[in-house]
Amino acid sequence: MILSITAADTYPLRHQVLWPDKPFEFVKVPEDENGLHFGYFVDNQPVSVISLFVDDHQVARFRKFATHPDFQRQGLGSALLEIVFERAIELQATRIWCDARLDAKPFYERFGMKQEGDTFFKGDIPYVKMNLIF
Repeated sequence: MILSITAADTYPLRHQVLWPDKPFEFVKVPEDENGLHFGYFVDNQPVSVISLFVDDHQVARFRKFATHPDFQRQGLGSALLEIVFERAIELQATRIWCDARLDAKPFYERFGMKQEGDTFFKGDIPYVKMNLIF
């Protein structure tokens, strides 16, 4: 089941999946309080989370998309991403983008997203900017 959640509800899974070797505070972003946050729940526990931000120029960005390893490759993250795309369109976004880990690029390409620019690094992890025009 997909639910709207608070930013704080996303933090444990963000930390566990994305940045387990960083301090807990590292998974928080300043924009969190202005974002929309969604979780995919199994047995009343969030197993996938994502956060959506839409700016004043109708550009949407999703961040901190994390799915627990035990629940990956089951379509849960895909369902969550589709909800985020739908919500961005409802909010009149003209495009949506994310900073994607390079190894996740094929996942985003399945949704029609395209790489924009060159590979860059956050710490030791390679990333690419992925973009989709609605």
